[in-house]
Amino acid sequence: MALIDSFGRTIHYLRVSITDRCNLNCDYCRIDGNEILPNNDKLLTLEEIGRLIRIFTELGIERIRLTGGEPLLRKNILTLIKEIGSLPHLQELSLSTNALLLKRYAHDLKKAGVSRVNISLDTLNPKTFNTITRGGKLQKVLDGISTAVEAGLHPVKINMVVMKGVNDNEVGDMVEYARTHGLILRFIETMPVGDAGKQVSARYIPAEEILTMIKERFAAELIPVHQKIGSGPARYYQIVGTKANIGVISARSRHFCDTCNRMRLTSTGQLVLCLGHEDRKDLRTTIREGATDVQLKEQIQEAVYLKPESHQFDNKDILGATHQMTALGG
Repeated sequence: MALIDSFGRTIHYLRVSITDRCNLNCDYCRIDGNEILPNNDKLLTLEEIGRLIRIFTELGIERIRLTGGEPLLRKNILTLIKEIGSLPHLQELSLSTNALLLKRYAHDLKKAGVSRVNISLDTLNPKTFNTITRGGKLQKVLDGISTAVEAGLHPVKINMVVMKGVNDNEVGDMVEYARTHGLILRFIETMPVGDAGKQVSARYIPAEEILTMIKERFAAELIPVHQKIGSGPARYYQIVGTKANIGVISARSRHFCDTCNRMRLTSTGQLVLCLGHEDRKDLRTTIREGATDVQLKEQIQEAVYLKPESHQFDNKDILGATHQMTALGG
């Protein structure tokens, strides 16, 4: 079975936010550090999340990434991971995290069934990190990354949101760090998603400028890597004369909507079809009204068919989408 939208795209990747809570307050995720959390009765229970993920895998979803907020803040997450990890149709279970709690959880995550982690790290400068995150401690993240590597959560992918006048002077340093520690590094363009994302749009740097910075830093050309690395939208390049591969995710300057293979499920049970549109399906209400698995599958299939053809982040008429990154996990 496969989930196919009206444009012929096969959807096999689902990102599942299991909490809106986060232990950082990054300024491109939240305005002024405000944390507006849903009431507990609006949150999906772990049992409801597990059931929905099982149903999605039966419909053709092969890859699940657990996100937040910060997913490691969700109580009993290891129980959920063990349940998901046993699903017969699932090919990969990964997790997005800010790594603050990875030193404590990395080995248990690996044992429970997580194959790899994506870690947000926008700077190697403690002062800049503290500023971006409004109080975060960089060393805890670096310790978490080291423990993830030690635990075998391979590959460890580092995501850096490059922002003009904030951390764009660290692009080369981040490449060196990733190469030294055996990490996969991806540079991400800022996206005008949610109020906070729109607020920092002036920091936007196109992916091509980021690639130029790398060429100049290493005085080397970049060769496109045609071998598929993961199921995400990153374009990868090898720095000539090194073994280093870097990726760019160009959601604005060179979007990849024609090959989009994903959807997002929020912690409150909203199936989000596209970051750039309001389109969503309320699965929480459906599941709590006593829907059978067959009825839920029908609802999901109908929603997938309505997935928009593309986002339009730079269309002023579309920028009203109110998704908050803390509810979507990127």
